[in-house]
Amino acid sequence: MEKKNSFWKELVSYALFAFVIVVPVRLWIAQPFVVNGASMDTTFRDGEYLIVDEMTYRFREPERGDVLIFKYPQDTSKYFIKRLIGLPGETVDVKSDSVTIINKEHPEGILLNEPYIHSRTFGNLRITLSPDEYFVMGDNRLVSSDSRIWGPLPKSDIVGRPIVRLLPFNRVDYLPGEVASSTIAAHK
Repeated sequence: MEKKNSFWKELVSYALFAFVIVVPVRLWIAQPFVVNGASMDTTFRDGEYLIVDEMTYRFREPERGDVLIFKYPQDTSKYFIKRLIGLPGETVDVKSDSVTIINKEHPEGILLNEPYIHSRTFGNLRITLSPDEYFVMGDNRLVSSDSRIWGPLPKSDIVGRPIVRLLPFNRVDYLPGEVASSTIAAHK
């Protein structure tokens, strides 16, 4: 009888320990995300399984070129993945084959170098972001529903960034989609 009670006591202890560890991690540190759609092809493909870091942006601001996971501003029950193009206070000028950023450092504008895109940008748009807004676009511009369509991303909707790609196994990666900010440094 003692072994049976010991089993249940250990099981309850293990479950409680797991609950105390797993729940806070899931709620405040990291969560799973499955890519849905082709808007980030070929950087991220449909069905890929990612772990999202929810802590980094509590300690630093997102940077141009970061891949963000966020709540879709028009329906916050949905989550999107896109690349950060424009920062708060900047003017983003999108032309059919280029993106120009106008800011305090570059009042004449700088043209982004975007090595991660595999399809041309479409549309013409010029927008100035408020202090709490970001401009995001998919890497596969032809099929991406992004800030060109639904407007700026409020800072409050940002969830985090992909820290690990777990599936498929042949594409396992740490900090997937990350590019050095110097890589996308703009030029005139």
